[in-house]
Amino acid sequence: MPRRLNAEAAEDRPERLPAPEMVRIGLREAIMAGDILPGTQLRQDEIAARFGTSRIPVREALRELAVEGIVELLPNRGAVVKAFTVEEIVEILEIRIGLETRALRLAIPNMAQEDIEAAAEILRSYDDEPRPERWSQMNWQFHSVLYRPCNMSRMLSLIERNWAQCSRVAQLQVSLAAGKENPNREHWAILEACAAGAVDKAAALLEQHIVNTQKSLSARMRRFSG
Repeated sequence: MPRRLNAEAAEDRPERLPAPEMVRIGLREAIMAGDILPGTQLRQDEIAARFGTSRIPVREALRELAVEGIVELLPNRGAVVKAFTVEEIVEILEIRIGLETRALRLAIPNMAQEDIEAAAEILRSYDDEPRPERWSQMNWQFHSVLYRPCNMSRMLSLIERNWAQCSRVAQLQVSLAAGKENPNREHWAILEACAAGAVDKAAALLEQHIVNTQKSLSARMRRFSG
């Protein structure tokens, strides 16, 4: 188990969470951060010791993570961090189109200038960031700021869970495939449409932005497999 896997992140919240939720959040964040790699077996006794719980909440947390598609429950191996194929990542991106274009349409009428400025600040940092391993995190921060004003907690949760299905390793592959300059140019265009209240244009730009990522990823995988 990685050194960073512990209960601190889950406990650093206004109210202490139930043990299964604490374990689920801690494991999910460690997987997303790349501290637990795809294919890693998640041993219940080690996790329970790390979080100071019994194995019962660990089993419950692993079942929930399996429902989210982050963990696989395999015969004779138990829980394993899911490794995604390129086809599965493309499908996750397809799901993004449906969920996120709808969220953006609902969010734009509720956006305040502070939302636009927060998104712009993220993009300025993104422009200056040379490390590919940081791009996926900044990409998520930008998109989540845009969708938050839709004020639909279930939809936002579904969007976040869809993003979370890809581990940091898979996200890095997407970032390397798409690069930074073209995606961030597209981000600025989406933000400009949001600031202008152009709902249809912003949604169309967002859809094309995700489609372009799919194409870049597929092209990268063809190059490396050829």
